[in-house]
Amino acid sequence: MDAGIRRSGAVGNLEMSTGDMRDVIRLLTAVERTPEQDRVLAAAREQCTRADARFENEGVRLDVPVAQALEDLLEGAPSADEGPGYMYAFQALVAVQFSDTCDLGHWNRPSWFHTVDDEMTRLGVPGDLAPASLLFGGPPLRLPHPGDAVPRMGTFPASRAAEVVEAYEAVLDRLDPDVRETAEVLLGPMRDEAREWEAAKAAGRTEDTLFFWLH
Repeated sequence: MDAGIRRSGAVGNLEMSTGDMRDVIRLLTAVERTPEQDRVLAAAREQCTRADARFENEGVRLDVPVAQALEDLLEGAPSADEGPGYMYAFQALVAVQFSDTCDLGHWNRPSWFHTVDDEMTRLGVPGDLAPASLLFGGPPLRLPHPGDAVPRMGTFPASRAAEVVEAYEAVLDRLDPDVRETAEVLLGPMRDEAREWEAAKAAGRTEDTLFFWLH
């Protein structure tokens, strides 16, 4: 059984995108898909096929390939209790419907974010706004566990981006330099998303979800 994706010498690449998660859930649960949903699904299937080819080239074997995992999710019946393929399949559905990604850097030790959480919450940042909670809170629906390595994902309401900005700015000057540097990596994009959320509301747009992807 695979236990998450591990690559020799690799690091976790962290990305963020924005969109309407309801579109993703509607596609997964549609009884009869619209032509637009069929177009989106075709693009997601292509992405899953490319992911499987990439893993094969890297010598990575998945018990449930990404393309099969996507079909399992569409049927509402995962064929395994654990495996990263389902995370990659769900991310493919997100990727073809959300914005282009914002690169949040490469991280040798994703567990570092939990250390950052400890210091920030000690200084008063609410636990649900701390970095690891944002980044690794999991998908918005139940998926088989990916295993003990990457990938990891998280979602967060775009409407609360301003809360993150306020909470982080309140403690920034009191953080250890390494922790502060990590907080600032998230703070910049969150400032942008707080402004973008207000613009989206004014324009009647529905991009209400921030999606974080570590892979």
